[in-house]
Amino acid sequence: MLLKENIPATYVFGKIKKELIMVAIYSSVIYFIHQYYNLKEISIPLAVPTILGTIISLLLAFRSNQAYDRWWEARQLWGAIVNDCRTFTRQVLTFVDSSYDGEEKWALKERIVKRQIAWCYSLSHHLRKQNSKQNLEAYLTEDDLNNIKNLDHVPLALNELQGHDLRTLYKLGWINEFQQINMDNTLTGFVNSMGGCERIKNTVFPATYSVYIHWLVLFFVLLLPFSLIEFFGILQVPLVIAISSAFFLIEKMAIHLQDPFENMPTDTPTTTISRKIEHDLKQMLKDELPKDMEAATVKQASNQAVFYIL
Repeated sequence: MLLKENIPATYVFGKIKKELIMVAIYSSVIYFIHQYYNLKEISIPLAVPTILGTIISLLLAFRSNQAYDRWWEARQLWGAIVNDCRTFTRQVLTFVDSSYDGEEKWALKERIVKRQIAWCYSLSHHLRKQNSKQNLEAYLTEDDLNNIKNLDHVPLALNELQGHDLRTLYKLGWINEFQQINMDNTLTGFVNSMGGCERIKNTVFPATYSVYIHWLVLFFVLLLPFSLIEFFGILQVPLVIAISSAFFLIEKMAIHLQDPFENMPTDTPTTTISRKIEHDLKQMLKDELPKDMEAATVKQASNQAVFYIL
């Protein structure tokens, strides 16, 4: 994910490098043919590409808005995941009283919270068609790892395990019925957010719409040198390159934004968000650590740093 404000120009124009090279060659060829073969009668009124460019601009603006809506919806869903993770952790830490049998209750609460961290990372990998079981050993117990070993949908399996632990908390009398219902509603919120992300992932942007706009842009670029050469001569080459680059960049931007879970720099920053969730939830866990366990847990956490590459 591009998180810096200053995006390198090499990255921006690298996306349309091939198109610009072809446009430069094409417009140069048109100039030399027009100049050396004296084909001055071959020209197109400037109004033609002007009208066509206006139409394409409207279509590109509409498409960019639709693509950004998909990206923004994905970001909203992950924003809801952040809020629900914090809420769920607060519920686990405050609903379950640790006054008695503190170590046993703490172990269960820690397992639930760390499993929620694992859920965020596994969902991020799942949406990007990566291995959703990777790097979860730092957060899951051996039993949890065995439970998800042969399953394809790891985030769904982890959510189910959370539900089983909620039932355990209720049967042991550590939470009441009202608290169980509230916590189960939070788990349902995770499933809803996950389903929304999968809907965006699996709903393909209409291919015909993309193809039609792309062909219109190409047609516009093909006409442009014939309209500018009468007025600008050789200068029409950089002008055509500059004008066409604007259209190509907007088209590329829309293509990248329409799929926010493709492991590209323009993705919704799910890995960065998951790291933030891990940081917040671990800080909340530290506040609840019993005195005799705090030092050991801090040392263990420092040895379990896991780095994720987008």
